[in-house]
Amino acid sequence: MRKWTSELAGAANSSAVVKSVAIKLLDYCRKNNWAGYDPYDALNSRIVQAIPLLHNKPARLVLTQGVKRSPINLRPVLFIPKTASSKGIALFLSSLVGLSKSGIAEATEPIPLLANKLLSLRSPNTSHSCWGYSFDWQQRSRFVPKDSPNIICSTFAGNALLDAYETTPESRWLREAQSVAEFILDSLFFRESDSKSFFRYTLVGTEQIHNANLLGAAYLCRIASVLGETKYLGPSLEAARFSVSKQHGDGAWDYGEDPSQRWIDNFHTGFDLVALRAIQSYAQTQEFDQAIHRGFLFYLDHFFRRDGAPRYYHDQTYPIDIHSIAQSLITLTEFADLGKDSVGLRSAVLSWALGNMWDKRGFFYYQKRRGFTIRTPFMRWSQAWMLLALARVIGKPADLDEGLP
Repeated sequence: MRKWTSELAGAANSSAVVKSVAIKLLDYCRKNNWAGYDPYDALNSRIVQAIPLLHNKPARLVLTQGVKRSPINLRPVLFIPKTASSKGIALFLSSLVGLSKSGIAEATEPIPLLANKLLSLRSPNTSHSCWGYSFDWQQRSRFVPKDSPNIICSTFAGNALLDAYETTPESRWLREAQSVAEFILDSLFFRESDSKSFFRYTLVGTEQIHNANLLGAAYLCRIASVLGETKYLGPSLEAARFSVSKQHGDGAWDYGEDPSQRWIDNFHTGFDLVALRAIQSYAQTQEFDQAIHRGFLFYLDHFFRRDGAPRYYHDQTYPIDIHSIAQSLITLTEFADLGKDSVGLRSAVLSWALGNMWDKRGFFYYQKRRGFTIRTPFMRWSQAWMLLALARVIGKPADLDEGLP
């Protein structure tokens, strides 16, 4: 295993600098009304929507990937509007709660505003509270319309409402959070056999995607803990056992079980690990200790360059993505108790991010590829995730200032 020490951290890792960056990023997001572009928003183009020939799977995939990967932001010329993403708003809400707990006064005022904004973005025509993405979404296997509910947006929204409720016990937020749990249990839980139960990503299909499954399970375990309602625990533990059964011998997880989903990447692995640990904490079980330990060792050994830059895949560095950076900071913060390897690595990742992906105008870049950087300031994918990551780091600042002059 590689060793990570505070020698890799620079002055950029001081607590004062990190708080200053968080406040500046918060100000940027607030001034933009928490809305912006998204890597996957190409199908929101008014031009695309007006041309029937582009309304097919190959065209949608090409357009989405082409606009996403372009080093030049094509969205203004394609008439793609900036939008407020439900998942982005949820991430911002959780960030503000965390920053306010750390004494950053600038984060406190917008909490009720963002909670209400999040509720206004719920998927329409549903019996329970649930959320989807703010754009049409062409997957490899199916087309998912804008606002169609999914487990990822819904769990992050529910967790954000619970975070806000812990700070300000507004009963409506708790009711809505429980409604999310009912949606996940009633609409997304799929049991094929005693050994094959899991939570689906969307209302369509039965793909087995591990981060979606584990995030759903973790959310239901949290609701069970908050409400003292045990009916959520059984399905959650069944689902967690399914994903654990699919862990490779070396500790890795594929993104999903479909043959087209057999890749191993940084931030989804981080989701898996953090979710499994949350399941253990909320369900008060040590059942998954071995899986978590093996998974975290694989994570440390395969997803980081020596200088702290997070690798996208376990066997490939580029693109270096801001989402990988953010989730790395969150994962390493959650696992900081496992020793100095994770603590020192967190410092290295943070220093690399501030030195390579931070724009002094107040936002983070999207990706660094071989030979160029995509600097488009995506709101959900980049700013919301990094604000949450900084809030978590500030909330558990064990290594900040360590070894600095």
